[in-house]
Amino acid sequence: MANFKGHALPGSFFLVFGLWWSVKYPLKYFNGRFKGKCRNNKCYKRLEIIEGIVKAVFALIGILAEQFVPDGPHMHLVNGEDHSWVKLMNWQHTTMYFFYGLSGVVDILTYFPLNVPQGLDRLSLALAVFIEGLLFYYHVHNRPPLDQHIHSLLLIAVFGGSIGIMIEVFLRDNIVLEIFRSSLTILQGSWFWQIGFVLYPLGGAPEWDQKDHENIMFITMCFCWHYAVALIIISINYTLIYWCVKRNNGLAGEVTIGIRKLNPNKQAEVQAALLAASDEE
Repeated sequence: MANFKGHALPGSFFLVFGLWWSVKYPLKYFNGRFKGKCRNNKCYKRLEIIEGIVKAVFALIGILAEQFVPDGPHMHLVNGEDHSWVKLMNWQHTTMYFFYGLSGVVDILTYFPLNVPQGLDRLSLALAVFIEGLLFYYHVHNRPPLDQHIHSLLLIAVFGGSIGIMIEVFLRDNIVLEIFRSSLTILQGSWFWQIGFVLYPLGGAPEWDQKDHENIMFITMCFCWHYAVALIIISINYTLIYWCVKRNNGLAGEVTIGIRKLNPNKQAEVQAALLAASDEE
């Protein structure tokens, strides 16, 4: 959709997943580090399946929104009258959502007992992100300079994320790569919203001059600010989860130590009571 909602919808999807990953992966990492638990236990497998279902549902919502809005193509690719293309921009967005939905399906199948290679979930996600970048690369040709530039900045996050996820296929459960992916996903989400605000101002706000070089300079700087905010969010979540897991692990250790200290005393009391009973007899 060539409007504000068309950018806000995928932006919201990316923000949800980026924020969720910024919590899930540090939690998984610190639980494995402090508690010595297997990092691929049943709890996390269920979370991966639920995540795949949510990803597939989000993709389906995006496809339906692109195809069946009032001015959408309604599943028509070619106009039968003059044989022209019908709403190719909507079709490009639909294609992007389709590959993310396919990634969600692979996530679900990977954690079912079907002997699907585990790295296939990361590979399908890397391909989905790469295809998003490929589509957007040819999305804005012959458009005003600011429009081209603001979308080209998005490609930095997209292709960077695709490369990082592809490395995860071979280096699985690497917390650095997982945090890197989370930060770029948050950046994608917030930048989609920024694109919407710049190209389709709300509330009667003045339109941006698409040819002003200073606007291009500001947008570039704004992109860096967006990533700085994403890194701050990642850092805060990482720190909070570290202290929460460490504190809970410390409390659990104190309880265990306390029980171990009490057990010998209890045993001595029981032995003394039995000896006293035998003396009275």
